[in-house]
Parts: sequence; C-alpha cells; structure tokens
Amino acid sequence: METLKDYYYELPQELIAQQPAIPRDSARLLVYNIKTKVVEHKIFKDVIEYLNKGDVLVINTTKVLPARLFGIKIETGAKIEILLERRLDLKNWEVLAKPAKRLKNGTIIKFNDRLSSVVTGDTDFGGKTIEFIFSGIFEDVLNATGLIPLPHYITQELKDKSSYQTVYCKQGTSSAAPTAGLHFTPELLQTIKDKGIIVAEVLLNVGLGTFRPVKENDITKHKMHTEYCEILPQVAKIINLAKQEHRRIVAVGTTSARTLESMTDNNGIVQSGFKNTDIFIYPPYNFKSVDALITNFHLPESTLVMLVSALIGREETLNLYKIAVEEKYRFFSFGDAMFIM
Repeated sequence: METLKDYYYELPQELIAQQPAIPRDSARLLVYNIKTKVVEHKIFKDVIEYLNKGDVLVINTTKVLPARLFGIKIETGAKIEILLERRLDLKNWEVLAKPAKRLKNGTIIKFNDRLSSVVTGDTDFGGKTIEFIFSGIFEDVLNATGLIPLPHYITQELKDKSSYQTVYCKQGTSSAAPTAGLHFTPELLQTIKDKGIIVAEVLLNVGLGTFRPVKENDITKHKMHTEYCEILPQVAKIINLAKQEHRRIVAVGTTSARTLESMTDNNGIVQSGFKNTDIFIYPPYNFKSVDALITNFHLPESTLVMLVSALIGREETLNLYKIAVEEKYRFFSFGDAMFIM
C-alpha cells in the first residue's frame, strides 16, 4: 500500500513562483511522452507542436471570486477573516473563518455598510456556514468588498490582479484559479483553433480544498471536499464524438480532468448536466476520458500529485519532478507547466 510519504519530494523554496510569467505563454513547458518515456524542455507556446488537428482541448472557464473578506464581530469588535469555500444558494455559503472558535451560531459579522453575515452552523471540515445580508446584486457587492485569495505560498503582492484569472474565464464561484490555464493567451488559443484543434469548455468551481493537505497516512482514507461541476449537452456531444473517432481528449489542468472523469459513465460516455463531485483520483485509476494532460507542478503529498501519478505512475511522476527541480523549473500556481501525452 502506498502511503502519504510516498508522494513527498524535496523542493527548494526559491523555485516556488511568486509572480506569473510575462507574457503568459513564455513559461517553460516540460513535455513527457508516456509511451516513449522521452522528456523535452520547451516554452509553453510550443504546446501547439504537440496538439494535433481534431484533438479536443478541454478548458475550465470558471472565474475566481474575490473570496477573502475582512470584517468585525458586531458584539465585540474583534477582527474576523472569512474565506468563501462553496456556495449553497443565493445567500448561504460554506466558509473558512479565522478565528473560527469565536464564531457561535447567530454571530453577526460586518464587512462594510453594504455587506454583513450571520453564522448559521458548522461544516464537516472545520468551517462555518453563513448567510449574507446585503442590498443590491451580491456579485457587485462582493467585488467591491473582497480580495482575491492567493495561495499561502505566494507571499508577494500581485502586480496585476487579473493575472490570477485565465484569459477565458467567464463565470463561476471559484476560490482558486485553475492554474494550468493561466499559461494561455488569446493569441495562442486562436493559433490552436486555426490548426483545427477543438476547444471545449467545462466548468468546475475550484474550492480552497484544492490546497488542503492530505493528513491521512493511508491516502485512501482522505476525503475530498465537494465542488460543483458542469458540462453542457453540446460539449458532451463534441467530446463523445471525438472519443468514438479515437481523437485525443486533452485536459487543461486537474480541474478539467476531474470534471471529465466525474461526468463520464462506466461505458466511457460523457454525460451532460451538473453535479457536486468529490472525486479523488490516485493510483491505480483507469482514466475514462482523459488521454493527455496539461498541468502545473504541484505541492508535495498533494491530491494533485496523486492525480498525475494515476496517469503516469508514482515513480515516473517523482522522477519528472526531480528533473524539473534540477532544471530549475518554477513550481505551483504561477509556475511552469507539464504536457503529459
């Protein structure tokens, strides 16, 4: 049985990217061919060389919300930080709170004159459920109040707040970016389409659980948090036709991969619709839809490293990460990328 420690690797602190590459597609790209075991070192815009006419490139068009809120408890004036985790309905959310222990049911938190909330309960991951009180359109109020929640390992202030959004983001309630997609530019996407590669859009709202460490030594006991995902009927049709014709399905990022695998039935047919998924992909796993994956370099002992390992094997994944460290690739959200095919 593989344990949590089996997914650990050494990473020098200086290789954790603090700012994105400019332009986006100038990041480096490690290309790995599963069949030949060949490793190549490229620039991200070179990905076009490895995409074939008829391939379906699946992107997650979710948008990152300004999900970090700072407020005060009305009764004491104590400072409270809230991180939006998952939307339950128009007014109610699951959140992470600091300090959570001081927030009893009925506690009112004021963020500004337009936005307050009341604590309504506890979640099963140590968070809280809250109901927002606001006037006007919630998204407008949130945009005027909240901050983009950068991962804890990014300690520098962003020069450009839009750099933590993909250029193709549309709508959604994500607390974190689908970071593999950060490397694409409008020009690169157009070049990809001009070559005859089909770009298919799916949606998965990324929760903060994506950064939560695995604490169970037996990784099979780790519980993933649920995230909303969606595939439209016309998109499912495009992907299923490609599968029938043995054309490749290339997932951009682990969120697109998890969406595809969550929405594919046991017969290999991608279903349209929406659901809350808690799919946890780790070895051994037989991918039902994903043929190739574009992804960043992920945290040691993370569920994302385990997903990559399910595609190419744990030892091979750690070997590629060792190569990436030796070649001084940049790691994590703003870092460089891999194309596994």
